[in-house]
Amino acid sequence: MTPGLSTAVWVLFTLATYLAARALCQRFRHPLLNPFIVSAGVVLAVLIVLGVPFKDYAPAKDIMTALLGPATVGLAVPLYRHRQLLRRFVGAIAGSVALGSLTAMLSAGYLARIGGLPDQVVASILPKGVSIPFAVEISALYGGIPPLSAAFVVATGTLGALVGVWMLNLMGIREPMSRGLALGTMCHAQGTAIALQEGDLPGAMAGLAMILAGIFTAALAPLAAALLF
Repeated sequence: MTPGLSTAVWVLFTLATYLAARALCQRFRHPLLNPFIVSAGVVLAVLIVLGVPFKDYAPAKDIMTALLGPATVGLAVPLYRHRQLLRRFVGAIAGSVALGSLTAMLSAGYLARIGGLPDQVVASILPKGVSIPFAVEISALYGGIPPLSAAFVVATGTLGALVGVWMLNLMGIREPMSRGLALGTMCHAQGTAIALQEGDLPGAMAGLAMILAGIFTAALAPLAAALLF
């Protein structure tokens, strides 16, 4: 199979696997049937069974990753549709995301401290709640290990995607704006994707929260670091 054809096959296979996993999740509504986790697991299993090295799959991954930029910009569309709500609740939205971002840093940092982890690991885990570009830069400023921070970000998003909706339901949080803000603040891109599955309003709020959380985490990191180190 030629490289170009192979890449196209892997892109189509990945998309088909995701759509099937999403249909399964929507059918049974179980938190462990998260479409991102299920589809990634199936793709990895197929690569392992067929003996396909990751470098052969990488071009397909690069194509899909390149689409994240336009997809992120596309989040502005639902935000524009709900601009009246944004104007009405701008203070509450900004305040809740700022508090959530600071809480995420301090809770992770103090747990790492209690666990006796070294300063480098504590600094690496601080920005776990934001997207990787934000996290690696913040981590480096405070002596963290950027690749480790990236791993913490992925783990946080994956865990949030698995149990975030379940926890919100358990706590009785039903309001779409609140659910979207919580998922976007704590679980960044994966939380935003989950929120979009719940509807236009939660998805818009999650996308906004994801962006604001990156800004507030960077702004409040000096305070968190001063309290932890």
